[in-house]
Amino acid sequence: MKQFLVLAALAGLAVPAMASEAGDLARDQLYAGNAAQSIPATSEDCDGGNQEACFALGLLTLVGAYEGFAQDLYRYGATVPGTTAAGMLFGLGTQQDLAPANPNPEPLTYLTLRTVLEDFLLDLDAARAAFEKGGESGDYVLTIDPLKVRVDFNGDGKHDDSETLAALLNSVGEFADIPAPDGPPPGKTKTPPAPADTSIGFDRADSIWFAGYSQVAAAPIDLILAHDFSDFFNAYLHQVFPKSGLPMQDYMSGGVLFLDANSDAGIADMIAAIHTMNFPVLDTARLAGVLTRLKSITALSRKNWDALLAETDDNRELVPSPSQTSLVPDTPVTQETVDAWMATLDAVDEVLDGKLLVPHWRFKQGFDLKAYFETTTRTDIIMLLTGSGALPYLKDGPIADAQSFAEANRVFGTNWLNYAFWFN
Repeated sequence: MKQFLVLAALAGLAVPAMASEAGDLARDQLYAGNAAQSIPATSEDCDGGNQEACFALGLLTLVGAYEGFAQDLYRYGATVPGTTAAGMLFGLGTQQDLAPANPNPEPLTYLTLRTVLEDFLLDLDAARAAFEKGGESGDYVLTIDPLKVRVDFNGDGKHDDSETLAALLNSVGEFADIPAPDGPPPGKTKTPPAPADTSIGFDRADSIWFAGYSQVAAAPIDLILAHDFSDFFNAYLHQVFPKSGLPMQDYMSGGVLFLDANSDAGIADMIAAIHTMNFPVLDTARLAGVLTRLKSITALSRKNWDALLAETDDNRELVPSPSQTSLVPDTPVTQETVDAWMATLDAVDEVLDGKLLVPHWRFKQGFDLKAYFETTTRTDIIMLLTGSGALPYLKDGPIADAQSFAEANRVFGTNWLNYAFWFN
């Protein structure tokens, strides 16, 4: 299921063969790895009232956002031990053969990194605007095979087979609805299995889903940018950008205290990272805006389900209604599932509105998340967790507990995180 969910989140990287002229143009450029080239024409069609073109514009802008961000990570040599920039970006683990780190990265400064994050955020918001237009009306269905799309992760202008989503995901067998072929009869040669159908039929409801997804990605970026994280950058991020000239780059291996030079330096850097997780707020309005983004996610999710429940077709749905077929094996969506999700959204909204407080292990009172977003001038992670930093935001009132999310716990069980990502 994890592979399907990763695929679904990236599935806006292609447009169908039977789409409009704008869709055809977008599809061809995406398959060639040139998403940006079809944005102007698609944007013009969207401005002319073509809802399908607005959806296509959202897809193009979204893949452009991720491609640009990946290229920035590559430009500055981003990596973590055993994981490349592409692996970091898409949560795919170690994929050194697909997108190795840049051996000659450019120098990186704190202000440059903020610019990289700002650019990514602006692109995500542009994608949201297009998706919301695409979700206003229209009876279109775009049958999309995201695995055919090429993404230029390293910015070299080349788009070979190693830069397709198919190469990154390796296999789609876990979510495809085509059963494995039976073994061959004795003495017979086994017939090659039919290729899995990796297409998804995207429609107006999915345009709303993608608008919400853009904000899931945007909210943590905005949260970071609302703060000054320069001390953390200087103390730790050479571990992510090891050859880009950060202050501690030349000291990633030093003397030995406990284990060995590299391990001890790594432990020291982790301690430094924890010590510098004390971030002054640079922009209080921006921090309050993160709360607005979070509330927009739940609002868009409700709107998405309104559109889903009104559908009468059943065309390889990204998120199916109770009357449609799920592409995720053994994971049907029932009315009970929908009701549990709606109850979950209600509880989350109460938390975001400060009506339902967040529990803190140290206090009988609850933590008012709304007050934090709207009034704090500093986010000190350690002091918040240990208690004293939480004092200004404690108040009396109902505190979120297992009962607050009882329906979600009962229906989703231990699989709740996958459902949350899938339903958005």
